[in-house]
Amino acid sequence: MTNASWLLLSLAAVMAVVDWVAVARDHSVLEYVSKPAATMAFLATALTVDVNHDVPWAFMIAALVLCVLGDVFLMLPTNAFVPGLASFAVAQLLFAIGFATGETSAVRWIVAAVVAIPVASVLARRFVGAIRSGGHTELVVPVSVYVVVITTMAVAAVASGSWVSVAGAAIFMLSDALIAETRFVKARPWQPVGIMVTYHLALGGLVLGLL
Repeated sequence: MTNASWLLLSLAAVMAVVDWVAVARDHSVLEYVSKPAATMAFLATALTVDVNHDVPWAFMIAALVLCVLGDVFLMLPTNAFVPGLASFAVAQLLFAIGFATGETSAVRWIVAAVVAIPVASVLARRFVGAIRSGGHTELVVPVSVYVVVITTMAVAAVASGSWVSVAGAAIFMLSDALIAETRFVKARPWQPVGIMVTYHLALGGLVLGLL
């Protein structure tokens, strides 16, 4: 880690906490500033860490750029859920390619798939069932595709052997599961803050996994 990357990581942490407060207090203006600012600070951290700027790193950078775009879509007052979902789906695919193009292990690929696929299947059935019950059948395919790509990302993270990245990927899945639970199943007062806390912890893990 360079001095610049430590500074930017600290900035990301500060902006993340500001965003949690904004969400908790329903302060939309502060959220519009702090949410993308935190993700951009994580992106800047990844740009400045002292690692080889190789193919896996490039895919990680591209994925974080898509996360910034997804943040903007999902916080807009208009209904931009599908564009936001698409942005994060591409981001998850890029994260997965980043992990897969690094050093991986066949054993870790198999173990990860055995664990992650059943978990993802249970979540997919829950959320798709809720989507159909709610009459939003147009979201069944996009959400199903997203479950596939984020599960692939998590499996690839395990295959990479970086346990910091594994933690980031697992927390990312948790964050997105909370989004789906809130939007399609049942909204609870604590969930919006929980979504953002887990999201920022996930980004931190994925960025630190570059080391």
